[in-house]
This record gives sequence, C-alpha cells and structure tokens, in this order.
Amino acid sequence: MSDDKLYDALKLSLPSERIRRNESLDNYTHTKTGGKADYLVLPHTYEEASAVTALAYETGVPLTMLGNGSNMIVRDGGIRGVVLHFNRLSKITVQGNTIIAQSGAAIIDVSRTALSQTLTGMEFACGIPGSVGGALVMNAGAYGGEVSNVLVNATLLTKEGEIITLSNEELELSYRSSIISKKDYIVLEAVFGLEPGQYYAIKAKMDELTYLRESKQPLEFPSCGSVFKRPPNHFAGKLIQDSGLQKVRIGGAEVSDKHAGFIVNVDRATATDYLSLINHIQLTVKEKFDVDLHTEVKIIGEDL
Repeated sequence: MSDDKLYDALKLSLPSERIRRNESLDNYTHTKTGGKADYLVLPHTYEEASAVTALAYETGVPLTMLGNGSNMIVRDGGIRGVVLHFNRLSKITVQGNTIIAQSGAAIIDVSRTALSQTLTGMEFACGIPGSVGGALVMNAGAYGGEVSNVLVNATLLTKEGEIITLSNEELELSYRSSIISKKDYIVLEAVFGLEPGQYYAIKAKMDELTYLRESKQPLEFPSCGSVFKRPPNHFAGKLIQDSGLQKVRIGGAEVSDKHAGFIVNVDRATATDYLSLINHIQLTVKEKFDVDLHTEVKIIGEDL
C-alpha cells in the first residue's frame, strides 16, 4: 500500500489530527532517543484502536504498539508502518475494591488511586514508571510485588483487531513475561482486584518504597529503567559494578554510578550509543564472570 493510500485509509478509522506522519519518537521514550515513525496514531477509543489494528492486519502494514516508552529503546532508523500510542486512553475508575485502568494510564497513578480509596495491594507499583499496558506485557514488579498478584483480567486486541478478555491465569504471567507479547496482543484495559486497607499504613509503605527508589536510582537523567533481567543466582547491577563498568560511556550513554543496572542519557545520546554500551556490558560481564546478561528493556525499530 502506498504512503498516500495508507494515510487515506487511516483517516477512515479516526480523525486526521490523531494521525502524525514522520513523527520523531525521541519525545515518546524515556531515553529521549529514537528515530521517526512513518505514522504515529493516537486513538481515543477502543473502537478506533481496533479499526487501525484490523486495517494493518488486512493490508500487511507493520503495526507497533508504543506505551509510554519507559522500558524501551527505539533504534535510530525509526519504525516503519503504523505506531499505536495510547496516551489518550488513560482513564482510571474505581468500583468497590476493583480498579479499572486503561492501557495508557501510568501504573504509578493506579497505585495513587488505590491509596486515595484506601485499597492495598498496589503499593509495589508506586515507583514503576511504565504504563498499565507495558506493566502487563512484562508482568512488572518491584520490592516483592508484581502485576500477577493483583490482576483479575485484561481486555486485549488481537492482531486481527478483535477485542477479547483474558483472565489472570490465561495471561500466563511469569517473570518479565506474559502471553501478550507471545501472541502480539495489545492491552486495552486492566482490572485490578485489591483489598481494603488502612490509609496511613498504605501511604507509609509507598513513602518507604519511593525513598528507596529515589535514593538508589538515577532519576535525574533520562533512562530506560533497569536494562537487564536478573540472571540466575546473580544480580545484574552487581555483576556490572564488579566488572568496573560504572561511569563507562559510549557517546552520550553512560553506565550510572548510582545504580549499575541503569544506562543514562548524559549528553544527547542516540539509541546506537545505548545499544553499543549494552553490547559492551554483555561482553565484559561474560568475559569476567561467564554470565550471560539478557536485556529486560524492549528494543524495537530499524538501524540507520
């Protein structure tokens, strides 16, 4: 399908002001890096998202889901086809002990909503910088809690554009994994089941976790969060630190001296800088400790 025909087809699914051509993605990722998307589409309803997804499937146009870009690196060559971005789908509602959150909502805001309603169970998420959709895809967790502990079900889009609902068990949530990525599903909405709690106890726990995060993580610089998965019987950050890699820099990307598991953008880094530094870290840790580090961060797009 030609570029103009694709644009015309997209305009049949949603208003033209929600379609952006050749949009740079560096403003949509936490690393502040990334090339251009051929089309960045900003649906306001599930029906619009479904229509765009079905269009991409029927025409063979590549479709990429971009959350809030907190645990993602977009290569400098950008992304071909259509990129869906759900920052307009961010509503959070409460029904009794249940919180219903749309995919584009920040998972931190879900934890704050839980606090405001004196509901316990979401405290672990008060420092996770991702969207609800991204949190489900990766079964995000921190400080002993994870999404699988509180998720009831999720409303998803199949690659054909069909809207379905899967239970916690059907989502096959495990360490930084779920069926969502395996089946190329797109998260529309999540339902969290919580328990009544005591406001000040919930707040105290969230304050404690926020302090731990702020004191240990380099939040003063753009980053993609924790870069590597935890290897068996090891901690990625400790291996990187013991390899003498803190403060090592390639281009504008640097291994944080505050937390070795983070790579920070200290001086107009490119995605290529990030990827080169990731490769250097993996090779060095393998050489020194014979441990393979696998990325937790999602890497998408094309090289220049």
